[in-house]
Amino acid sequence: MKINKTNAARILDRNKIKYELIPYEVDENDLSAQHIVAQLGEDINCVFKTLVLKGDKTGFFVCVIPGDKTVDLKKAAKVSGNKNCDLIPMKDLLATTGYIRGGCSPLGMKKPFPTFFHSTVTEHEYVYVSAGVRGLQIKCAPNDLVSTVGAKIEDLIAE
Repeated sequence: MKINKTNAARILDRNKIKYELIPYEVDENDLSAQHIVAQLGEDINCVFKTLVLKGDKTGFFVCVIPGDKTVDLKKAAKVSGNKNCDLIPMKDLLATTGYIRGGCSPLGMKKPFPTFFHSTVTEHEYVYVSAGVRGLQIKCAPNDLVSTVGAKIEDLIAE
C-alpha cells in the first residue's frame, strides 16, 4: 500500500529527521487516541494528541499531550503566558491550523504557533503524533519531534 507523504512528513524530511508513517483504520465515530492505540498495539502514553488553544493575552498556542489525558487549562495558560485559555471551537480548527479533528499534527500548521509538549514525552524511545490526516500517524524520536517543532516541554495535564 502506497502512503502519500503529508506536509508534516515533508518537514521531517527537510530536517533530516528519521521517522515512520504508520497507517491505521479510521472510525469516523471514534477519533480517540484509544482507537489508534488499539490498532497499533502501543502504550497509550506514547500516542500524543495535538490540541489547539487560545489564550487571553497571546492568542493561539498548541499543547501536545498523551492521548488519554486531559489538558489542565490553568497549567496551559501559565506556561503560555496567559491568564486564561480554552480549547478553540472545533469549527475554527481547519481555518486556524489547516487540519481537521482527528488529523491535527503539531508539524506543518498554517502558521507556527507556540507549542508545548507534556513532560512525559521524553520518557519514551519514540512517540506517535498525527501525520496531518486521519488514518496516518508519525512515529518519531521525541527529542527530534520537539526540536523540529521548536516546542517547549512543560507539565500540561490535569492530575
